[in-house]
Amino acid sequence: MAIPGVGIIGDRINPGFKTTKALLEAEDIPGLQALAVRQVQSGAWCIDVTIGPRGYKDSHFLTEVIKALQAAVDVPLCFDYPDKAVQEVCLKAYDPAKAKGRKPLVNSLAETRLEMLDLFKIRPFQVVLMASERLEDGAAKSNKLTSEVLGVAKRMSAILTRDHGLSRGDMFVDVTIHSLISDLEGLTKMALEAIHTISNDPELKGVHIMGGLTNIGNMMPPIKFDGVSLRQMVENAFLTLAVPLGFDTIMGTPWNNFQILQEDNVVLKTLKDFNELQGLNAMRRLRQLWSQKQPEAGGMTARQ
Repeated sequence: MAIPGVGIIGDRINPGFKTTKALLEAEDIPGLQALAVRQVQSGAWCIDVTIGPRGYKDSHFLTEVIKALQAAVDVPLCFDYPDKAVQEVCLKAYDPAKAKGRKPLVNSLAETRLEMLDLFKIRPFQVVLMASERLEDGAAKSNKLTSEVLGVAKRMSAILTRDHGLSRGDMFVDVTIHSLISDLEGLTKMALEAIHTISNDPELKGVHIMGGLTNIGNMMPPIKFDGVSLRQMVENAFLTLAVPLGFDTIMGTPWNNFQILQEDNVVLKTLKDFNELQGLNAMRRLRQLWSQKQPEAGGMTARQ
């Protein structure tokens, strides 16, 4: 289900999903094409692409995958590699004409990877800005404060507009969504605060704000609430809080039933409580959510 004003970048061309890993290992090009088509038919305006570690050493197969995907769908591709050399292969393989003239996305540019700015010499592209780390005293530092995320977004936006002529609409700030079940540091709350702060900063007016939504439900128990998996419900709870703050781009599985939850939804209430707690108290509140329910199958849910 579409949420008005929120776009979806399909995330399934990724060996982190077991089914996609099998397609890549078998070099099943028609299967990958079908997966891309299904994502577009389910509402994705763009397809994220990674073939995993193989992309670093097998440029031929990476190029083959990109060309095959572009033969199957006419939406932009988002190349998911934090490496200049691999991104160069991707950008050279990409044909804008097969995406109705639209630019690809480079995922992701970081303050710690400024050498990737040289890629603009190959062709114009949109940028996913990774706001989870900053450059400090010549070293990469993890961002755990809203002010740190905002600082990276503003500095990188200034560089891209001033030196490379990008519009803010060509920038997607990734606030990084962490797995809820391992969030002992309040990073989910921080991400929501960062969304609000970035959205309201006049220097960043017009940028898109995004995150990998699939991450938040990793390792959740395989139980359902009102017929919906807990993992999906947690994704929707996050969206319910994030979209009004300015979150406008989901990196996720397009056929998931994305929707805004009612205020009395038990999972939404739990997420709100979780965000006001810290450490083990937050974990205890989360586990209360499923303590009275029996799992439908053994184990914890992971990417399929």
